[in-house]
Amino acid sequence: MGYAATRTEERVAASLGLLTSASIEFCAGQDVAGGGVLLAVPALLAMGLLSHGDLYALRPGYYGLTSIFLLLALMALARIPSLEKLRYQAPGEWGQLLGLDRIPEVRTLREKLRILCGEAGRAALWNTALAKQWITAEQAAAPVFYADGHVRVYHGKLTALPKHYVARQRLYQRATVDYWINAMDGQPFCYTNQPVDHGLVAALREDLAPWLEANLVVSAEHQQRMDADPQVPRFTLIFDREGYSPDLFEELWERRIAVITYHRYPKDDWPEEEFREETVELVRGVEVQLKLAEREILLSRKKLPVREVRRLAEGGRQISMVSTHPGGEGQRLAALLFARWSQENYFRYMRQHFGLDALVEYGTEAMPDTVFTVNPVWREINAKVRQKLAQWRRLKAVLGAATLERELSESAVLEYQLQQGQLQERSEDLQKELEVLKEQRKAAPHHVLVKDLPEEHAFARLRSERKQFLDTIKMISYRAETSMVSIVREKLARTDDGRALLQQIFTTPVDLIPDLQQQTLTVKLHHLTQRAHDDVIRHLCEELNATETLFPGTGLKLIYKLGSA
Repeated sequence: MGYAATRTEERVAASLGLLTSASIEFCAGQDVAGGGVLLAVPALLAMGLLSHGDLYALRPGYYGLTSIFLLLALMALARIPSLEKLRYQAPGEWGQLLGLDRIPEVRTLREKLRILCGEAGRAALWNTALAKQWITAEQAAAPVFYADGHVRVYHGKLTALPKHYVARQRLYQRATVDYWINAMDGQPFCYTNQPVDHGLVAALREDLAPWLEANLVVSAEHQQRMDADPQVPRFTLIFDREGYSPDLFEELWERRIAVITYHRYPKDDWPEEEFREETVELVRGVEVQLKLAEREILLSRKKLPVREVRRLAEGGRQISMVSTHPGGEGQRLAALLFARWSQENYFRYMRQHFGLDALVEYGTEAMPDTVFTVNPVWREINAKVRQKLAQWRRLKAVLGAATLERELSESAVLEYQLQQGQLQERSEDLQKELEVLKEQRKAAPHHVLVKDLPEEHAFARLRSERKQFLDTIKMISYRAETSMVSIVREKLARTDDGRALLQQIFTTPVDLIPDLQQQTLTVKLHHLTQRAHDDVIRHLCEELNATETLFPGTGLKLIYKLGSA
């Protein structure tokens, strides 16, 4: 039966197909390692971990759907980065946390995931259902969403993925790109994977904006404002300068979608007299003093009217941002754009703590027949054009800098003229080569269908269903952790320590005390290293107890305590 397998009769019944799933039965236990992670159960349930189980089902067996979902979410919060790492955890102690004798072996868990992720697109449906729930619950008076791409580097050899620029490494590497939609505080809603990336502008136009239009439920209050004023946008999209496109701005505003982004091509600096000291409120109520100025401008040849807001930074540098949002004050637009760093912080935190970039499934799948990619012939010619152009520019710089500053002998003058003539001749040769290469580049199609690529350049996409399924569970776990952080920060002197404190809680031992007569399950958390932190935990336990959460699959009400409290 394996280590810690004590419920042998049920396991035999499950192997014979006589058991739908093992019943959840808690036993009293002391010093259960890592049991503090059970404090996250109310938050996980509130975030919808089990609210869309109708999309998923498992065949009859010992481990039921509820136990598998809970295990995966608790693994994420306990910072167990992969299924393989689970083999180094004590199976009996983890089983106690789930009301079982032990957790499944890695191969069993992999098989459960194979069944759950057997239908392509189901994880996206689940993520969409959850995102609707989250957006509706968090929708402000004026809905605001942040859009950005995250590059996931691929080091395997199953397929030669196209190369993308990885900003954090400042290198071009084989990778795939995910485009995310987040809230102002960085909390995630959903993402879409692009095996072939055509840039943020294309993603906004073809995927992100249409997804929000289809899934955003406008509140009655906001709908009234829209009906009363045609200048009120349905929602606002915020992104970095990679998405700068006046054509896109105009297309989105025609659908009543406002944008805020950095100005890619700002003109001359404005007079410093225009700037005024403003108080700007950022994420979590943080207030900063900024010098801001605002003008109405027309963008590009389309003469698109937008608002330009500039910040006067240290050293006199001016940071320019533009928006098609007609309402609100300049400092509000600045605050919304500067909050974009919350999304960047989310990516970094998820990479470090939740294994966002981890490869969770080996294998590839065929690319859709309608997907275009950059023509490798065009890319090769374009690289030669850029190389020749750089050589020609360096040569022109040398020609322009060469001078005779003092009188020289006749032989030195002749040598100088000869060198200049050779440089000029080489410059003319480079220009001719450039013209030929540019004609070849113009004649070659810029994009071709992936299915039409020659064999040496063909590639497939990485399997994505299991990745999106596990990423959705990680989103739920991150949101649950964030909701708990907001509680502990109420009692913390250093609010930035909230997540670090929760990580300590999640690895702290507990005592489990089930009371079947009173229908309760008491989770008694051991004391932490500081009295100040114990006071914070007592406050957290009070808030969690107020939810009166029942442990899934049982009628036991969860009661949280600290030590002998």
